Amino acid sequence: MLISLKEALAYGEENNCGIAAINTPTFEMLVAAINVAERFDVPLILAHAEVHDPVNSIENIGSAMVALAKRSSAKLVVHVDHGESIEFIKRGFEVGFNSAMYDGSRLPYEENLAITKEAVKLAKQYGANVEAELGVMPGREDGKDSTTGIGDRALYTDPQLAADFVSRTGVDALACSFGTVHGLYKAEPKLDYDLIVELRKATGVPIVMHGGSGLATEEYRSCISRGVQKINYYTYADKAALEGVKKFLADEPDTYVMAPVTVAAQEAVERDLSELVKCLYNKN
Repeated sequence: MLISLKEALAYGEENNCGIAAINTPTFEMLVAAINVAERFDVPLILAHAEVHDPVNSIENIGSAMVALAKRSSAKLVVHVDHGESIEFIKRGFEVGFNSAMYDGSRLPYEENLAITKEAVKLAKQYGANVEAELGVMPGREDGKDSTTGIGDRALYTDPQLAADFVSRTGVDALACSFGTVHGLYKAEPKLDYDLIVELRKATGVPIVMHGGSGLATEEYRSCISRGVQKINYYTYADKAALEGVKKFLADEPDTYVMAPVTVAAQEAVERDLSELVKCLYNKN
């Protein structure tokens, strides 16, 4: 069933857990994410990032995301992730998405703020919620270019600016930079836990962790306890799918059709996401 982003985040706050937001650019990842949400009976955010549109367009995979979310027994949000333009966000809303993130984090502050206000205005027409980003997260959602910027405090989100940004835009959640990166970690993450506390207090809205793949359980839990409510996760699930396929082909070298390969990928993602859910939602 579809629920709003605000409802999902409220569940996280009430249950002292983080809400997983899983990018699902392929059908195998989508089905795996929904299966895990149903198995553990937890709300989940199904996301499609603009950078993944060449894999499957938001009209194609997004239509499947909305249809499967509506018929699922799990409580699911369907979310445009890292929309880099109002036009792309509108494409998601037209498909049936009920939440969106506008990412103007690399723009000058006032330009980011102005376009985010446009995104909020558009979302209200569709009854949707909006997340925005302030501060610069190293790397990209496709896993590339994630080697630089780790621990660069000049990229971290400023609490005073964050408070002004949220007040003037009316966003429902704010993605902040506090030490994580998109993609694979090539160095140890340097998480600033005190900054998370400051950001949550200054803004009054749930803080979003982007680059949520690859952290240790205690790092996730420490971030959640300080105000992180939504955790974006993609790269390591996608990596698990590839490793699952490689193992299947090594075990079954005479395979000559694609279908069992896709099953192997889906099962590998389910195993990976199951471990994530156990961690974020305190499930055994």
